[in-house]
Amino acid sequence: MTAAVPDPPDPQAPPVPSVPARPADPGEADSLEAANRATRSLQGLSTELTARVPQLLEAMRSVGTGLELRSTLDRICETAAELADARYAAIGVVDEENDGLSEFVTHGVDEDTAHRIGRRPDGHAGLLGALIQEPRTIRLGDLSVDPRSAGFPPGHPPMKSFLGVPIRVQGEIFGNLYLSEKTHGGEFDEADVHMVRVLATEAGIAIGNARLYEAARQRERWIDGSVAVTTALLSGGDADEALTVVAEQARRLADAAAGIMLLPAGDGGLEIVAVSSDTPSTSLGVVIPAESPVVESLLTGDAVFLDDAATDPRVISRLAARFGPSMLLPLHSGGRVLGALAMPRARGARPFTEAERTLATQFASQAALALMMADAQRDRERLAVYEDRDRIARDLHDLVIQRLFATGMMLEGAQRRSVVPAVRDGVGKAVDELDVTIQEIRTAVFALQQGPAEAPSGLRTRVLREINMAAVPLGFTPGHRFLGPLDSAVGDLTGKNLIAALREALSNAFRHAGAARIEVVVDAGAELSDGSAGVRLTVADDGIGLPEGGRRSGLRNLARRAESLGGSSWCEPGIGASGGGTTVVWQAPL
Repeated sequence: MTAAVPDPPDPQAPPVPSVPARPADPGEADSLEAANRATRSLQGLSTELTARVPQLLEAMRSVGTGLELRSTLDRICETAAELADARYAAIGVVDEENDGLSEFVTHGVDEDTAHRIGRRPDGHAGLLGALIQEPRTIRLGDLSVDPRSAGFPPGHPPMKSFLGVPIRVQGEIFGNLYLSEKTHGGEFDEADVHMVRVLATEAGIAIGNARLYEAARQRERWIDGSVAVTTALLSGGDADEALTVVAEQARRLADAAAGIMLLPAGDGGLEIVAVSSDTPSTSLGVVIPAESPVVESLLTGDAVFLDDAATDPRVISRLAARFGPSMLLPLHSGGRVLGALAMPRARGARPFTEAERTLATQFASQAALALMMADAQRDRERLAVYEDRDRIARDLHDLVIQRLFATGMMLEGAQRRSVVPAVRDGVGKAVDELDVTIQEIRTAVFALQQGPAEAPSGLRTRVLREINMAAVPLGFTPGHRFLGPLDSAVGDLTGKNLIAALREALSNAFRHAGAARIEVVVDAGAELSDGSAGVRLTVADDGIGLPEGGRRSGLRNLARRAESLGGSSWCEPGIGASGGGTTVVWQAPL
């Protein structure tokens, strides 16, 4: 390595003005002073070097333009290559552990060449690794003969001359600037070293500003995401849709391959209740058992960070096989764990930084608080519904049934006094109808007074319960029909999703359709399109149908539930006149 020592001063050379320091915050004071010292070191150098100072000043001005970190790195590479007349330039960004490269930005290598080279250097070996372990200027006439060189991978362009200069940001090593292959041959000289050192100092200032700007933008995005999650959870809309919003926001903000919401399951594990990913997920409804070390940590309120979920011994679920760096954060508030939020990246993706981990943890805390407030709000709404149902049940029992009974008694008295057979028969039929009506009202009263814990486990009974509960806001009881061995053929997971789909379809019919008639059919002997056995739920109404451009969030929820089980969901014309209304079909394999 040739030491970067300036030539003796030339008494005939005109003085070189020092570069004026631009305003900076206290964190940049050291970098600005270093830039001034490096520039002052050019004073008294050769006339040839002095003539290049305007080019250096223009390069420094160019590097300081803009605030986006990636564009700043690209601009530094391009400017350094022009300043030192180099064919290739690169910046290796040192990772948080200071033992490798987290990013490698290049200039002069086209896409085809980069594709032939394949994986970019990791900085664990060779000259790049030497610069990380000992960050100081390295200048070589032929890098291939240096004992620290590890050679080039197949497809790499030939390189001989080399110049490496560390880049410091606020006194800390950010990375290294690499230059190779003088455009017109030869080696990098002392003038190149001086110029690139000054540029590297200015680059450190520009990178520091870009990182501050990027950090501020990142915090702003996470804050906006927290606001969106809080709004979704407290809007009083569909709970499944709100949980999906949490998963979608977490995935977007963390730049992850998926966002996964998990809630406590009955057996002590965590159940996947919402998934956001590019491809349809089959993991919805899967329960991660309590025996998993990851679940154990989450349920005790500890965050789990994985470098590679596919190979980490703490992960026992097969779902992690396609994921790499992952964050799994508990949603705890008020001293209890409400669930967990997982943000896995694809295998081979960059690991999460310390800043990302901190922001994600804060996001999870905000989501947990919003989730607890939403639960409290739903409890209040549920209590209000139960109180209203109790009032309706009392009114039906104390007023309606008593009046119907009294009317029946009056009709029976009129029947006995009548001497016309036709009148007696007609009155008798009316009395019978009143008896049936009284029995139906008593059944409705019983259903209204039934608590959620009293629901039996049979799927047929759960379907009837949903239908009877929907009858209160609808004002009429939907018709229903069962086909096949519903209770014995349909598994717990499929049955749970079928009930949720029925509830969603009935809710849509009540809130949007304006239907006067609804028919529910559950067929446990259905044949799916691939010929396999399945269960099919059909909810048909005679309402207004699907409006053009209307919201489809409920229908998307139905489709996601079906797809998670390997099934499907779609809409057809309804049972109104001329196909009016909507028929929702939901099916899944058995």
